[in-house]
Amino acid sequence: MSRYAEVIVLARGAEEVMEPLTRPDENREWHQCFTRVDDWVFAGLNRPSEECYTWVIQFIRHNWRGLLKHLESLNWPNPHSVQVLVRDEDDDCFGLWMIYDGTLAEVPLPRTKREPFAASLTGILSRTDRYPVSGERG
Repeated sequence: MSRYAEVIVLARGAEEVMEPLTRPDENREWHQCFTRVDDWVFAGLNRPSEECYTWVIQFIRHNWRGLLKHLESLNWPNPHSVQVLVRDEDDDCFGLWMIYDGTLAEVPLPRTKREPFAASLTGILSRTDRYPVSGERG
């Protein structure tokens, strides 16, 4: 099945924890690698930075099973700073997961609802306040 999903991980002081996920590993359930978005990108500088708190990845297929559980299991230096944003191709917006009591859990976003959808690992996240598909405002 040719679906895509985008995942963004935000975490402070997690360079060491996330570094192995930026390299291929045949033992993982997924095979793509995260890409660092170094601090210098946000500062608008043209030189690398030691600090990184953002990693991105796009999955082309249904091959990211186990990712959220894997992220949950990592030894985060500051688990309260961890935010995982996930957007399946049919989602209206990114969903937000955060670590609560050692568990990565989805945070309910105002004016959204998540419904099961067999072709999606997370279901479909819809905005409840969006305009009709035709583009007409009601």
